[in-house]
Amino acid sequence: MKVLVTGAFGNIGRSTLDALLEHGHTVRAFDLNTPANRRIAHQLARKAGERLEVHWGDLRRPADIQSALPGIDVVIHLAFIIPKLSHTGVECERRPDWAWEINVGGTRNLLTAMQSMDQPPRLIFASSYHVYGKTQDQPPPRKVTDPVHPVEHYARHKLECEEMIRASGLTWAILRLSAAMPISLILDPGMFDVPLSNRMEFVHTRDVGEAFAHAVESQEIWGKTLLIGGGRRCQYYYREIVERILEGLGIGTLPAEAFSTEPFATDWVDTEESQRLLGYQRRTLDDYVEDVRKALGMRRHFIRLFRPVIRAWLLSRSPYWKARKRGAAGLPAPMANGR
Repeated sequence: MKVLVTGAFGNIGRSTLDALLEHGHTVRAFDLNTPANRRIAHQLARKAGERLEVHWGDLRRPADIQSALPGIDVVIHLAFIIPKLSHTGVECERRPDWAWEINVGGTRNLLTAMQSMDQPPRLIFASSYHVYGKTQDQPPPRKVTDPVHPVEHYARHKLECEEMIRASGLTWAILRLSAAMPISLILDPGMFDVPLSNRMEFVHTRDVGEAFAHAVESQEIWGKTLLIGGGRRCQYYYREIVERILEGLGIGTLPAEAFSTEPFATDWVDTEESQRLLGYQRRTLDDYVEDVRKALGMRRHFIRLFRPVIRAWLLSRSPYWKARKRGAAGLPAPMANGR
């Protein structure tokens, strides 16, 4: 089949492109024409050859979308401004109105373009388990049928897009993803916003790519909303995830005082149906840590060598650590992330 992937050169996009190509599909990759994206496209084109076509464009421009759709059987819509680690360099929560134009306005442009076609392609949309909001006071796991209570702009945007898609008249499927981190060492201050006691389901980014590739081929997913997570062996408390990654990379565990205590919108999820239909759960958190170690190469030896410096730098990026240190010194604590 010929598949259009929006947001093709982000974290999930790259995993999805790899999986689609491995499954023998022809892919049209749609993304912004940036230096970073051009580098990724060049690397992929060398091994994919003619089965990968790159279409540069912006979801805010309807003409860009319309020109990307001819001949497409399935659209995988991944392009979205996320709360942290966005490859645009801008976080959804810091510029929500701008993010809405891309997230919701761009999705509306895509739906309108597809609806105008004589034979519209099918649509698979990447949503998020963040739509359930803060659920640590409820018994896990979260199910598709659970009520949604989005607390972030990002999650509200996802939910608004879900509603538009269900009302579009198109053939659709929605995949709500749990925590899928990029295979790289990105020590973002956002890592401190999740309490160590928070439930969080990990899913390897490559397994998410497999889920999308299998979804393209499935006849049973259409009209369904599915939860995509790593399964029971990937259900952790956030403390376990942080410790295993930081210890595995030689940085070491950080003090609990560096992390928020405010519940965060993550949880464990019921993936029984998605695994039955898509068969994608292959990797674990240990596989992820090893993948990051390999990606770092010789740089991981420098991490161990400069471990005290890196740890001090990391702690300096935690607003909670700084606030508590100031409090211990009898100084007024600054607001952390606007709270």
